[in-house]
Amino acid sequence: MNQINYSVYLYTALFLQLVGLAFVVVIDPYIRRKHKRILLLNVFLVVSLIIQNYMDYALKLNSSSNFALKCWAVYGYAIRPVIITLYLYIISDRKKHGVTWILLSINCLIYMTTFFSHICFWYTEEKYFHRGPLGFSCHIVSGILLLEIMLISIKKYRAGRRTESWIPIMNAVTIITAILLDTMNFVDVEPVSFLTIAIVSNSIFYYIWLHIQFVRGHEEDLKAQQRIKIMMTQIQPHFLYNTLSTIKALCKTDPQRAAKITEKFGAYLRQNMDSINMPDLIPFEKEIEHTKLYAEIEMTRFSNVHVNYDIRENDFKIPALTVQPIVENAIKYGVRIRDYGIVNIISCKKDDCYEIIIKDNGIGFEPDKIADDGKHIGIKNVRERIESMCKGSLLIESIKDKGTTVIITIPEK
Repeated sequence: MNQINYSVYLYTALFLQLVGLAFVVVIDPYIRRKHKRILLLNVFLVVSLIIQNYMDYALKLNSSSNFALKCWAVYGYAIRPVIITLYLYIISDRKKHGVTWILLSINCLIYMTTFFSHICFWYTEEKYFHRGPLGFSCHIVSGILLLEIMLISIKKYRAGRRTESWIPIMNAVTIITAILLDTMNFVDVEPVSFLTIAIVSNSIFYYIWLHIQFVRGHEEDLKAQQRIKIMMTQIQPHFLYNTLSTIKALCKTDPQRAAKITEKFGAYLRQNMDSINMPDLIPFEKEIEHTKLYAEIEMTRFSNVHVNYDIRENDFKIPALTVQPIVENAIKYGVRIRDYGIVNIISCKKDDCYEIIIKDNGIGFEPDKIADDGKHIGIKNVRERIESMCKGSLLIESIKDKGTTVIITIPEK
């Protein structure tokens, strides 16, 4: 009687854990729909595995036919690797697992032979279990899947040094330990196998792992947004300061030109203040307007500076203050000292990307030293915002005393 009560308590505890897991998965708004489906399917299969454990336990205690006992045993051996495969789906970035499903199918076919041979396992009339030469098929397939889970987890840990990457490894070790305990056969009839208990625990821990992944991603997004805001506050005063310095210098030498620049600067403020303060992407056309106003101010101050435009494509978006800081660097540190300094701005479509090319005939510099010198901080900021905000890239080609070419690539989608 005590044994029966213990079994009821054990089945109830496992079942309630799975019901609670299914409930929180359904109401959790932060887990991806794909992972929700996998976890709910996992809960369903684990519940069926608990039922299998119960039927195996009940049939061994009662005088029932070996055929029913075989049916439930075959189901248990076939479904366990499938449950582990669902764990693999959760942590793996691969979309296709064809080889895995071939292994699962072979494992299932091997255990189906139980109905007409002893090659896998069989029961005696007294319901004693005997394993055949292929009786460890489930263990081998499960071992392969668990090894893949551990290798993926180790790879993810090396890539990001994230402590939560050890959770799938811990789960895999728990399952391996449970399998070893089950094969030792501590008692003749077990109400629930160690492996089933380990699988229930694994399901809960994988849900926790997914939640930690979400929190980690959310933190990284917040940090990226914060970096963008910091970079924007660094860039805005930089442009305003240089413009006001230009006006101040011309007020003493040429008040009329100073007034003209002031008018252009006012137009810039009226037309582009929204874009300057916007941390999101803006139309490329707006950025070109911004750049033209800046370039006109600089060309008014330096008669040897010339900025040319070849705009073939403008129907796309880029981060605010992307082209202007590069043109500013080209003028200030490149072409301003030339007798005839030229900056060419080109936009075009290439394959599935948009390209913005800023080319000058300035003095050039060493691109590898951008992070070390204070002159080209604008380019460094532009590159970080392009990569963070639109998954684009910024390439610099510079030759000493010949000039610099900056190529910005923006994905079409």
